Amino acid sequence: MTSEMLKRIFSPKKVLLYVLVILVSYIATTAYFAPYRKAAKALTYYYGSRGDVIVEIQSRLKRWGYYTGTIDGVYGYQTFLAIKSFQEKNGLYVDGVAGNQTLVALGINIGNVSATNTSRVVDNQDLTLLARLINGEARGEPYEGQVAVGAVVLNRTRNPEFPHTVAGVIYQPGAFTAIVDGQINVTLEQASINAARDALNGWDPSGGAIYYFNPAKTTNQWIWSRPLIKVIGKHRFCR
Repeated sequence: MTSEMLKRIFSPKKVLLYVLVILVSYIATTAYFAPYRKAAKALTYYYGSRGDVIVEIQSRLKRWGYYTGTIDGVYGYQTFLAIKSFQEKNGLYVDGVAGNQTLVALGINIGNVSATNTSRVVDNQDLTLLARLINGEARGEPYEGQVAVGAVVLNRTRNPEFPHTVAGVIYQPGAFTAIVDGQINVTLEQASINAARDALNGWDPSGGAIYYFNPAKTTNQWIWSRPLIKVIGKHRFCR
């Protein structure tokens, strides 16, 4: 091959064109496969998985009433069904796989799982305010009842008849006795903080209630007309 032929084949314009074609092909290929790589990465824990993270998943699901099996660190059929139930209740894609979104909703950070001290990243102001409301309204009640009070607040934020923020619901005029009598400002107990965190992480022992009351203390006759869901401690939780 002569030098003249080489010059024609490898002219600056053609070389530049080849480089551009290769670059465009690489970008297109990367862009095409990126969502699939991301999806594959998201499929973190699934049927058959084992380990400390599965123990944490099972522990949280059991504490929140989704899982009734043994906490054994094995992602079996009961864990699979519990994950699906949790996903459905929390508006997640229902596939029985504990991917990134499901793990976040469960309050589990894979980056630093200690299997005992993981928590969902939530708005600290919402957490503190909800904890103070629980502390003022349900201090001394069974822990499940404290979480249920927090769940009622969160259920209201999703109901069109109420404000759509935690602060809006809590400070709605006349909504909670703790605001009226100042109990929201008393010394905050750790159990109330834990209950607020569990409620924010999706545990709803109230069964979807948007009202609750103590029959021994209420003077509101209307509240008795609300359909009863369950009784926890001294509180009746209603629709």
